[in-house]
Amino acid sequence: MRIPYRSLTFWIFVGLFAGMAAGRVVGETIVPVAEPLSAIFLRLLRMAIMPLIITSLTAAVISVGGKKNLEVLGAKTFGYYVTTSLLAILTGQILVNVLRPGVDSTISLEEEITEVPAAQQSFMDLVFNIIPENPFRALAEGQVLPVIFFCILFGYFVTRLDDPYRTYLSDFFQAAFQAMMKLTRFVIWTAPLGVFGINATIVATTGFDAFRSLGFYFVVVLIGLFIHALITLPTLIYLVTRKNPFRHYRGMPPALITGFSTGSTIVTLPLTMEAVTENSKVSEKISSFVLPIGATVNMDGTALYECVAVIFIAQVYGIGLSLDQQFVIALTALLASIGAASVPMSGLVMMSIILNAVGLPLEGVALILAVDRLLDMFRTAVNVLSDSCGAVIVAKLEGEDVLTE
Repeated sequence: MRIPYRSLTFWIFVGLFAGMAAGRVVGETIVPVAEPLSAIFLRLLRMAIMPLIITSLTAAVISVGGKKNLEVLGAKTFGYYVTTSLLAILTGQILVNVLRPGVDSTISLEEEITEVPAAQQSFMDLVFNIIPENPFRALAEGQVLPVIFFCILFGYFVTRLDDPYRTYLSDFFQAAFQAMMKLTRFVIWTAPLGVFGINATIVATTGFDAFRSLGFYFVVVLIGLFIHALITLPTLIYLVTRKNPFRHYRGMPPALITGFSTGSTIVTLPLTMEAVTENSKVSEKISSFVLPIGATVNMDGTALYECVAVIFIAQVYGIGLSLDQQFVIALTALLASIGAASVPMSGLVMMSIILNAVGLPLEGVALILAVDRLLDMFRTAVNVLSDSCGAVIVAKLEGEDVLTE
């Protein structure tokens, strides 16, 4: 039996409620103590962002690029993953604009901004800015998207090398990624202090009314996840297979419950593979290729959540974004989320990366962290479901007879 006080989630909630209590009882005199705690936490996050991107993304590209038949089967697989991620982002974007959970929020945040730099770019500006003239300068200046572009390109060409060079570089980046995972876990364990500092400051300066908008944001994300899981994904299955999609869904409860409970698509992978092969009649050839890649790069639930969260935080800051500007932010979120599923507590880490990429303050991370753990359970279940639907769809595109009784 796991002891609760050894769980990071337990200590995050301790920090959350302790911060609220301290802000309420002590008042504004807690601010000189709370603000340095939140500042340390945010600086540690910034420290980990760029090395984590370089090692995780390069290692993921090398791993995927080394598989056989990547050109044909991989094109169908990635085509499905990009399509469903964009549909998830669009769903979240519509909901957050219609329901506007961050508008007229009483949350008081320390930093003041008047615009989101990434949202001021045109689409072509974004395309040009993604290609770095000097990748080392982009790294030093914390420019996320050029670094992502370079890592994808570099990782791909590593797979084109002959041995022993390909093996040397593959082992190096895998080892560097494992080291960064350990460092990131250390950084994440400072989250309770950061959460304490942020929430103590909010309650001390604005009171508990500030958290009403956070509850509304939570509901908006849940609505989006259920729309994607129960409408979008079944529709895609039906359009491709012309069969009842809920025939596939009937075999998924064990994997979905495990994903919901653990918050991990990787841990759930064996159950997902069993469900799609035994229940949905997908061949092991397809499932063993599509599902591991999906557990690494496909995150429909997370993509939807990230889009809603970024626009919600912009609304809290009182920044109005046009649909064109939001498209640029949505595309940034999609590009920045590649390979994030293997990162520990990816919701927190990826939101840090995306906020940094679009130019929003990192204190927004600690704001939404109050409800992130519960949302993580729901979005992980949606991620697992999308991976499994992808296996069914790709198998059908490959000519397999799926969803047979």
